[in-house]
Amino acid sequence: MAETQEPFWDRTRKLIREYWPLGDPVALKDVIGVNLPKGDLGKVRRKIEGCLEGKGGEVSARARAAELGEAYLVLNANGRRRFLTLLAEEYDTDTKAVETAMDALRESEDPEERQRLTMELRNLLEPPRAKILRQFNGLRGGVKFLVDLRAELMRWAKDNQALRELDKDVSRLLVSWFDIGFLDLQRITWKSSAELLEKFIRYEAVHEIRSWKDLKNRLEEDRRCYAFFHPSMPNEPLIFVEVALVNGISTDVFELLDEKAPMINPQKADTAIFYSISNCQAGLAGVSFGNFLIKRVVADLASSLPGLKNFATLSPIPGFSTWLNKQAENEEDEEGQETRINKTAAEVIELLSAQSNIGDLLSSTSGTSKRAELARQLQQQLLSLCATYLLKAKKGNQVADRVAHFHLSNGASVKQINWAANLSDNGVEQSLGMMVNYLYDLPSIEKQHEAYRSGEITASAAVRKLVK
Repeated sequence: MAETQEPFWDRTRKLIREYWPLGDPVALKDVIGVNLPKGDLGKVRRKIEGCLEGKGGEVSARARAAELGEAYLVLNANGRRRFLTLLAEEYDTDTKAVETAMDALRESEDPEERQRLTMELRNLLEPPRAKILRQFNGLRGGVKFLVDLRAELMRWAKDNQALRELDKDVSRLLVSWFDIGFLDLQRITWKSSAELLEKFIRYEAVHEIRSWKDLKNRLEEDRRCYAFFHPSMPNEPLIFVEVALVNGISTDVFELLDEKAPMINPQKADTAIFYSISNCQAGLAGVSFGNFLIKRVVADLASSLPGLKNFATLSPIPGFSTWLNKQAENEEDEEGQETRINKTAAEVIELLSAQSNIGDLLSSTSGTSKRAELARQLQQQLLSLCATYLLKAKKGNQVADRVAHFHLSNGASVKQINWAANLSDNGVEQSLGMMVNYLYDLPSIEKQHEAYRSGEITASAAVRKLVK
């Protein structure tokens, strides 16, 4: 479903305006320029210092934090970056004060004094900017404010050391606030609020929701959608998973998304297929709760639908095409010898480059025509290369494919690779139309999780036979 999306800061600003009505935005812009020019940095410093001084009671403290947040929200992107740079550079840990406190602690022999000095050192080690950030937690909408703030901060932090350190401070706070114990699992249905359904459409990152009819189909009785929510962000899903209740392991995503397919009785289904997992909050990158979501949903489904025997995914392989092209470009190993993988990859890329419609070719494996013979040749080669990629390609100590890493680290195994499973433009571009089933075998999840941590990948015999 195509839509014009306003920038997330615009949505956050509208939300916060309901909670922090501290003045007219135009008037605020007159006080602090939207670009945060040098002459206005002092105004921001005074607001920050006011928050750090903590004069008055809790109400006053929250009002000062809200005023600082308001000042940030009226800025444009350049102004917000300058604001965060100021916070990062001028409100870091005072290393000289820390060294002085450490010297005093080392020299003290009095137990009571050492206890006092230890507490003082702990307080000094926390940068003042972290104290500022923590104050937003007490404001209505403040957690969402910080989540969106970090979404921008991560982008700017790539080439700025001070901002990278600030990002670590924000991340540590969010990790503690979004502990799995605080999260609420909810099922999204067609009867959910229009606001929530619109966010479901907006955040779907794997298989675009094309229409309201498509949305309704994904929320029928033989389809399920579950999401995690945080009490401080009750109307904002953090991550959601879409599930199809079927018979047998699904091998084609379009069959799962087919609006005309007959609905089955969920009580008669034997398999739950997880076919889409979408993170909704960019600012929560690195905060891990996707693995808990899968396990919670599996437990919920197993309890409510005892007929389910299999829990599996139908997953994309987002890194395969990129890896394949790199193999084709590097035709020699470290000793200057052409490898079989590199040679096969180069042959495949050459064959595909001559095709005007790759998706149409990949679906043409039946028959006796030359085109069908070529498609079958490609099928054999690509399935083998894909298995090699999933089981052998590494990034450090983990598999290179991010989706594979997610499921394998959760205790799943590689069940099977499916040919022509997703012939959408995106599916062809990412993985030449292939998808993979990861199997969640409940008795084996913990054992396979530990095995993966030790470098062992659990895969079916059929997949292992494909590896070059």
